[in-house]
Amino acid sequence: MFRKFLFLLIYLIAGSIITLYANPSQNNDFISNYRNLSPAQLLDTADFYFLNHSNDTALTYYSLFINALAKKADVEQQKKMVEVLNKISVIYFYMCDYKSSYEFLMEALRLGEKINYTSYMSKIYTNIGNIYFYFGKYDMSKRYYSKALCFPQDSTSVVVLLNNLGGVELESGSLDSAAYFLNKALQISRRHNDFLLSGVWNNIASLYQKRANYDSALYYYHASLNIAIINNQLDKQAENLSDLGKLFYESNRFDSALYYIDLSNNVAAKNSFLRILVDNYLTLSKIEEAKGRNVQSFEYYKRYARLQDSISNVDKFGDINQLQRLYEVSKTNKQIELNVRTIRKQRIIWISTSIGLLLAISISLFIFLQKRQLNAAYKALVEKNLKIIDLQKKTPAKQSKIIISDNAQDELLNKILSIMEDTSVICDTSFSINVLATMVESNYTYVSQVINNALKKNFRSFLNSYRIEEAQRLFSEPDATRYTIEAVALQVGFKSRSAFRDAFREITGVSPNFYLKSMKNA
Repeated sequence: MFRKFLFLLIYLIAGSIITLYANPSQNNDFISNYRNLSPAQLLDTADFYFLNHSNDTALTYYSLFINALAKKADVEQQKKMVEVLNKISVIYFYMCDYKSSYEFLMEALRLGEKINYTSYMSKIYTNIGNIYFYFGKYDMSKRYYSKALCFPQDSTSVVVLLNNLGGVELESGSLDSAAYFLNKALQISRRHNDFLLSGVWNNIASLYQKRANYDSALYYYHASLNIAIINNQLDKQAENLSDLGKLFYESNRFDSALYYIDLSNNVAAKNSFLRILVDNYLTLSKIEEAKGRNVQSFEYYKRYARLQDSISNVDKFGDINQLQRLYEVSKTNKQIELNVRTIRKQRIIWISTSIGLLLAISISLFIFLQKRQLNAAYKALVEKNLKIIDLQKKTPAKQSKIIISDNAQDELLNKILSIMEDTSVICDTSFSINVLATMVESNYTYVSQVINNALKKNFRSFLNSYRIEEAQRLFSEPDATRYTIEAVALQVGFKSRSAFRDAFREITGVSPNFYLKSMKNA
């Protein structure tokens, strides 16, 4: 652990010296200042820069603090080290270096457990949950937030956890549970800490937005933004401006959406809030597409894809999972770790270096073999799935040879067409060819064959044509403005907006947005 900090310290100090090299007086002041600071002064200085979002400088002083205590820290100083490790992880989280953030959280967790620092464990588990939340692993995120609630904590930590749990439920679609957690967070924050109101109100605004109550959502986003401005919470300002842009985009008020996204981008770019920039580029791409400016839309989408891949790709999450597995394994082998710690420090340097090198090679070989086995298993699974798909394709071909008389085919077709006219049946998301076969008192093979032979369509295309016809009817109603694309998609039986959009475009030749606008302008 301390070797890692030594490398980090050398890197940060070297960077500072190179930066100050053009001004020798500043360089000398920097070196003399940090050498003369006590551990307590180093920590106070680091906290000052941390609170003022000077991440690189904060990292330098936190590393100096840990290096100063590395060999002689008592229990109270080790508690400070746990807190510093957690703060370093927060800095890396804001810098979108999630692997480094997770590594320092694991170090904080190990040291915190070793010295039984239970009163601080809640913050560590909360930050682990935040990483999983960002990668969309809401079950893991909820698990760590719930773990955090089991430890002693102050009112601030309780508000953060309740708000985070509300955010998890929002993303999982459990709006009633989200409302419960967010109301609890709001009550406590109003009694104890107005500083946290911005985050709570932002999630409450998102809750109203998901319920399509845009007026209430707008009110709470503005309330959240005002609190963030008062408390100089730059990340919350950028986030709220971004969310306002998304809200106006959903309301088809594109000029207002562009205005707020532009304000958000200004704050996010100046402070390297990369996650917010990612969201903004995606929203800008959607706005330009809605305006029919496909070239600009594609340009923003490329920026979004590049930045998204650079900060949250699958490999990085795989690295985090690997760290989690290594940590869990290490907990089951504490006795081995204790034996390793008893190795005498007077061992000759070249022996220690050799052991370290051998360990690194072993771990690298282990990871390589694991990846190779995983790739082999994945290939085998893909080949198995391809065989299943081929078998499924061949089976209908054999069954299609079954001969149905013309009279029987006509009778079955009439029954099928009669069922398809009932929108309450076919627009149910659970409606399938098996359900249809049951309703017409036949079986999958006969129903599929009749549709293929008589209508020259497969069942999916046949069903989509009826559902899209119903969607067109809804869009043509006088009060069609009360519908959102998602609402219509769900109402006519599609489980996702993307599936609805693809089917609509395939059948009508235009997107749902374009069709709805054309009906409004007709």
